[in-house]
Amino acid sequence: MAEPGPSLLLAEDDAPFRERLATALRRRGLEVQAASCVPEALALAREESPEWALVDLRMPGGSGLDLVRELKGLDPETRVVVLTAYGSIATALEAVRLGAAHYLTKPADVDRILAAFTGGPSAPEEASTPSLDLVEWEHLQRVLADCEGNVSEAARRLGMHRRSLQRKLDRTRPPR
Repeated sequence: MAEPGPSLLLAEDDAPFRERLATALRRRGLEVQAASCVPEALALAREESPEWALVDLRMPGGSGLDLVRELKGLDPETRVVVLTAYGSIATALEAVRLGAAHYLTKPADVDRILAAFTGGPSAPEEASTPSLDLVEWEHLQRVLADCEGNVSEAARRLGMHRRSLQRKLDRTRPPR
């Protein structure tokens, strides 16, 4: 019988994505516990400290950055990787400062996620600098998410006309 792989805590609020990812990681031999919010993830980690933790940045019940801090406080040996659709340089730096081993932006496949934990080769695009269009698009998406999809409020916060923001949001995600 093969020895089980590392234990992994998967903290992700998007239920379909969480279940697909958990299934894919289990197929790779990992012992996966999944949580949909920060309090649930902390409860699981307190029961049994995971060797690895994959943490979404934005979740109900707190920030993924708060979860990184708490997980590292519970067990400094837990290897944490942050996975987010709303990546920014500021949050990446903060995640690493708090003890995250790696910071990935969605979409990320299972091989790339596992490489982040093991220190193996990662996708070549990860080392490249994102285009200015991509950085702008991701920032607009993050502000829109902060405003719970309210384009008028997002435009006000960004200091731009609502129709200008709507045109920018209607574009597809720019290439790296």
